[in-house]
Amino acid sequence: MTAVALAVTDGMLPFELALACEVFGSDAPGGADPWYRLSLCGPGAVRAGRFLLEPDHGLDRLVGADTVIVPGWADIDRPPPAELVDAVRAAHEAGARVASLCTGAFVLAAAGLLDGGRATTHWAHTAVLAERHPRVTVDPDVLYVDDGSVLTSAGKAAAMDLCLHLVRLDHGSAVANSLARRLVVPPHRDGGQAQFVTTPVPAPGNHPLAELFPWVMERLDRPLTVEGLARQARMSSRHLGRHFKSVTGTSPLQWLLTQRIRYAQELLETTDDTVDAIATATGMGTATTLRRHFHRTVGVPPDAYRRTFRARGRPAPDGELPGEKRVIVG
Repeated sequence: MTAVALAVTDGMLPFELALACEVFGSDAPGGADPWYRLSLCGPGAVRAGRFLLEPDHGLDRLVGADTVIVPGWADIDRPPPAELVDAVRAAHEAGARVASLCTGAFVLAAAGLLDGGRATTHWAHTAVLAERHPRVTVDPDVLYVDDGSVLTSAGKAAAMDLCLHLVRLDHGSAVANSLARRLVVPPHRDGGQAQFVTTPVPAPGNHPLAELFPWVMERLDRPLTVEGLARQARMSSRHLGRHFKSVTGTSPLQWLLTQRIRYAQELLETTDDTVDAIATATGMGTATTLRRHFHRTVGVPPDAYRRTFRARGRPAPDGELPGEKRVIVG
């Protein structure tokens, strides 16, 4: 039986904590023998959100566990407790596999476990993690990173992906898929798949491009060029490029491609239109062009995206379930 220790202190995110308990503390799926023995380890009674928890053991019991799970850390502007950081470091030095969920990566980084390696966290906090810990290669796009004995996940739903990945490593795909079906979650999303969240369009405001953005969004099915956008904005192409960089953080053509991909995602989720029809509607021209850009940007082909990301209330094929959306900022 594999010993899994969940490191808990005040300030942990309850969603990720409960998620780990559900995966590693549930009854074993068929074919899983032995299963996990889960324990909560903390410095006495701890509060996670509105929940008060009574750990089974102190943090010193992280040493001796086969796997240590660190849930999300609620306030990334507050350093994690030294006793938690020391206990996690000691567990890893003793041979434990250590995994963080969401912003739990900040605890692992504080313990030095991410130095010289690759890691991820919730997309909204990857820049902060990279700035505070320059020895860590932070990947803002992936669902999770398996760096051997240290693993990190992106936010919320990606934490489930990492937990199922651990089950798959320990017990094989059949057991992990059986557990996923019981939990009603996607049976397998590869760690290299992108974090899916809605692409933001800069909000209307008093910036020079405020009128251009809605004009473009109404014409995504048409050929659009930098020169044409500049004319519509009544400025030179070079001036347009500077404003785009300032407002969106990227170039006009990259921003336009992002909006086309976003619209393609919406159509794949909400319609039965063919990939050819969606290519036309999004201004991609051909299905081949759409597939190439979509796969490169989103991480999966359009057909696979449609099977996984069906709109709520629409039946998905057997074995396929809805997932989360990716963010493409800028």
